[in-house]
Amino acid sequence: MVLEDLLTPEGAERKPWHMLPLGALYASIGVFLALWIFREQASLIVVFLTVMACIPLIYKIVKFEEDKETKIDKEMSILKEHRKALSAFIYLFMGFVIAYSIWFIALPADYVKDLFSTQMFTISSINNQVTANAITGNIAGMGLLWSIIANNLKVLFFCVFFSFFYGAGAIFILAWNASVISAAIGSFVRSNIEKLAAAEGLMIVVNYTHMYAIGMTRYMTHGIFEILAYFIGGLAGGLISVAIIRHRMGESMFNKVMMDALDLIVLAVICTLFAGIIEVYVTPLIV
Repeated sequence: MVLEDLLTPEGAERKPWHMLPLGALYASIGVFLALWIFREQASLIVVFLTVMACIPLIYKIVKFEEDKETKIDKEMSILKEHRKALSAFIYLFMGFVIAYSIWFIALPADYVKDLFSTQMFTISSINNQVTANAITGNIAGMGLLWSIIANNLKVLFFCVFFSFFYGAGAIFILAWNASVISAAIGSFVRSNIEKLAAAEGLMIVVNYTHMYAIGMTRYMTHGIFEILAYFIGGLAGGLISVAIIRHRMGESMFNKVMMDALDLIVLAVICTLFAGIIEVYVTPLIV
């Protein structure tokens, strides 16, 4: 395959920012093919096509991380090494978000409706839940916070589960989340088009850029910690899967990998809790 050979695991960890344009390329190819061939089911097909392009590289990175376990003894050194892979994953995710959101803003309305219909339904469901909480008086209390944290922990569980059973399967959940966040950002920008319509020339470019920056900040302030948690969970699930395949239960190396995976899961839970607090108490202040 052409796409899977564009970057090696070593290159991704050495220069993780190279994953940003790669993620944007994967997502853009997915958008083009989904609209061209599968337009009626484009909102889900675009995610599948993006994931298909990513799986070989993600799987190689997870195996590369597990190989490090045999060479490094200290636990903190292992966690520092995993940080390189997590940085690469975050840049990949941001590439998805940038590409999807720009296509949401740039494409005609009928294309956007086909490409992001399922994502917009998901966003509408979330907004309805928030409205219901506001009506019952829970939005100012702990009810909304625990609801968000419980939902994010469920997603984290699925990331670990998918990675354990399907290798790099967690990338599907992450690509889906990228498409939902992008739809929210794009919708935020497009909803302000009327305010920008009076501007001309350079000013409309400045205004669009400004609005896009606000939208990105609004949804990524907490989103970056959620996605980091999901990637950490996905890496942990992948390590467990590889450990079971390559080592016998009870061996010192098996125990070492499992302990490392457990540390990663605990770290992922902490990131999830932090993301929930930011989403409830900080994100609403960004308008």
